[in-house]
Amino acid sequence: MLDVAIVGGGIVGLATALALADDRPRLRLAVLEAEPRLATHQTGHNSNVVHSGLYYRPGSLKARTCVEGRESLYRFCAAHGVPHERCGKLVVATAPHELPALDELERRGRANGLTGLVRLDRDGVRAREPYVDAVAGLLVPDTGIVSYPRVAAAMADVVRRRGGEVHTGAALRGVARADGGLVLETTAGAFATRHLVGCAGLQSDRVARRCGLDPGVRIVPFRGEYWTLRPERRFLVHHLVYPVPDPAMPFLGVHLTRMVDGGVECGPNAVLAFARHGYSWRRVSPRDLAALAAWPGFWRMGRRLWRSGLGEMRRSLSKTAFVRALQRLCPELRADDLLPGGAGVRAQAVDASGTLVDDFRIVDGDRMIHVVNAPSPAATASLAIGRAVAARAAERFTLPAR
Repeated sequence: MLDVAIVGGGIVGLATALALADDRPRLRLAVLEAEPRLATHQTGHNSNVVHSGLYYRPGSLKARTCVEGRESLYRFCAAHGVPHERCGKLVVATAPHELPALDELERRGRANGLTGLVRLDRDGVRAREPYVDAVAGLLVPDTGIVSYPRVAAAMADVVRRRGGEVHTGAALRGVARADGGLVLETTAGAFATRHLVGCAGLQSDRVARRCGLDPGVRIVPFRGEYWTLRPERRFLVHHLVYPVPDPAMPFLGVHLTRMVDGGVECGPNAVLAFARHGYSWRRVSPRDLAALAAWPGFWRMGRRLWRSGLGEMRRSLSKTAFVRALQRLCPELRADDLLPGGAGVRAQAVDASGTLVDDFRIVDGDRMIHVVNAPSPAATASLAIGRAVAARAAERFTLPAR
């Protein structure tokens, strides 16, 4: 009998396991991952940026955990030999009408405790990014880069060393109540546990419902597609370069991102994916599409955001349109500078009103806790989210003494 089973072997699930194992050495703990390896989906398909906490509403769970988690992540990487760099980023206004939004970002950043923010005029932007054209910018020194799959692997190693189990190929198929706990039927066999924590990312709402809990949201998958700069053109980007984001959307816009391996990614856009694991237009899941069509919130979202959605689709299907978006930041970029890159799928919770849930969302059930909305910056915030879930478990569950 386990004390806690964690469903989901991405970075949030592993960080939660790490926090529980740190806090209670006698805890019998297992992480159950559906895929053959850890960190397969959101953790392994993102921009690998360590976010600063600039964007998020002061006082929100996102803001608190991102700022706390960022520093914890830097310390964890240093302690466990995970390559990373606190390289800083520039958020730039490319037209005068974007200046009020840049002002608001600076206000939020300062309210969230960011230090070292520097407001730049056109000449200041050019001094740091000679090929970027902007009327103003905001330098954010605390932003960094890392490899999140390597972070996840290091977390799993620590969990194992502290006595926890990590099982791959263990997709959840059913949950039954038993005396004193739950029996989880998985593709790797049955696991008896007193308590369950769901950290299933793209499947988080389904896992909650399989456990008998209605989370009040559905996951709508949005694919983000990337191009990469040719090696000989990487000199065009020194920092990370972001546009001022659209306040109506939870996405940050097409941007330029240095990578820890020396490469430069360009993107992502944000198009509706036709499968929860839909990493290309060719990947279509009738089951996932039927689930979307049955959720009233999906149609309400579509009525509000269809214009934005068409623009994202245009950038997905037309390299020319994608390049034009990048040229707003860096006019020197040309279509032949870009090579095809990867893609990721964001698990975005949408409620019944059609609202894209902005903050992280955690819901409780009998003997269980489910993280049902943890999109970006969840990887940055993972260690802080893990500690928050572990503290919640200590309040709600009967666990072994410290």
